[in-house]
Amino acid sequence: MSNTVFCRKYQQELPALPFPPLPGKQGQEIQATVSKQAWEEWQALQTRLINEKHLNMLEPEARAYLMDQMQRFLDNETTDQAEGYVPPTQA
Repeated sequence: MSNTVFCRKYQQELPALPFPPLPGKQGQEIQATVSKQAWEEWQALQTRLINEKHLNMLEPEARAYLMDQMQRFLDNETTDQAEGYVPPTQA
């Protein structure tokens, strides 16, 4: 039987993350309120933002920027997009 969670992004019951994606209280909150689908979509956007904006994850400002973008994404707010990103065509 699959675990589900009421996803704050999609506002419906969806499969849950199998474990907290971040350490501490924030990771537990994400596991309890974000679906596996929403988290995987965030990870794809995060990767594009890191690559296209040349973020150095050793810099606190870059990490704070990504945490802000993550909260915006999961709360269905406007997020930055990777400039020049062209989604793969649907076959």
